Amino acid sequence: MTAFTTAGVIGAGAWGTALAQVCARAGLAVTLWAKEPEVAADIAATRINSAFLPGVELDPAIDVTTELSDLAPWDILLAVAPAQHLRSTLEAFHPYSREGLPIVLCAKGVEQRSLKLMTQVLHETLPSAAPAVLSGPSFAGEVARGLPTAVTLACPDEALGRMLAAAIATPTFRPYLASDMIGAEAGGAIKNVLAIACGIVEGRGLGRSAHAAVITRGFAEMTRFAVELGAEAETLSGLCGLGDLVLTCSSPQSRNMTVGLALGRGESLESALAGKLSVAEGVASAPAVRELARRIGVEAPICEAVAAILAGETSLDDAIAALLARPLKSEF
Repeated sequence: MTAFTTAGVIGAGAWGTALAQVCARAGLAVTLWAKEPEVAADIAATRINSAFLPGVELDPAIDVTTELSDLAPWDILLAVAPAQHLRSTLEAFHPYSREGLPIVLCAKGVEQRSLKLMTQVLHETLPSAAPAVLSGPSFAGEVARGLPTAVTLACPDEALGRMLAAAIATPTFRPYLASDMIGAEAGGAIKNVLAIACGIVEGRGLGRSAHAAVITRGFAEMTRFAVELGAEAETLSGLCGLGDLVLTCSSPQSRNMTVGLALGRGESLESALAGKLSVAEGVASAPAVRELARRIGVEAPICEAVAAILAGETSLDDAIAALLARPLKSEF
């Protein structure tokens, strides 16, 4: 394998646009695919993605397109379409893919209808691709502006992983290598659900002690869940697990925590989501995480409570009371 010089990015939301900026800063020629023609036109005309990442001028090395075929020649592909749309997007890209194409999965979630992780979706849609997972504590706006960020890059092929890391690393964007893709993506999926729980705690005014308890017990749920799926527990103690959880559960910059804050203050889910273009992945992933946890026999009471609240099956106060009334148990 030779060094990578070009990258395609599927998805021009906030995170996809930020990753395109990272790739350009790393010296790659970049093509960013936007599903929405108006987003592509805005970027081409102003060099700003005003819909999803306002206020950030994009690197001139970033080209923008609405044609997936334009990504066919590129060395690597970053798949940043939302988790619930990844399958259809990869299926649409299938005619332009090639054997061994490195595809870095950057969406975080569990597919609702299949209860599958994104690596499984990739294997079913583009089985000849070379997979990797990028996950970790990273707000799109901060990454796009060049603020220091460290993430996990999980790839089972160590040589490919090192090449991918070298290709996208910049002085302020630092990928740490791992081989455990399941751990990386399970952590990223579940932390979004837990961030809604933390937002509810904040919005309900339950205090910092309760907030810390939800993060800590949520981390225990995340680890149990991931290990049962085949992950290594150590992976979850890294950037893609604990690191991402702490960030997403501690700042209203998090779309998922913002939804929880609104719910905790008494707003409806419809009101909490109204007017937001960016996707709160935890809302879509919560029912899938709940069903998958039940299927594999993992106890996940916080994720269960969030899913029940979002589905209108219980009230906030009843869900909180039920969690606090659970039988006492050993911590470990």
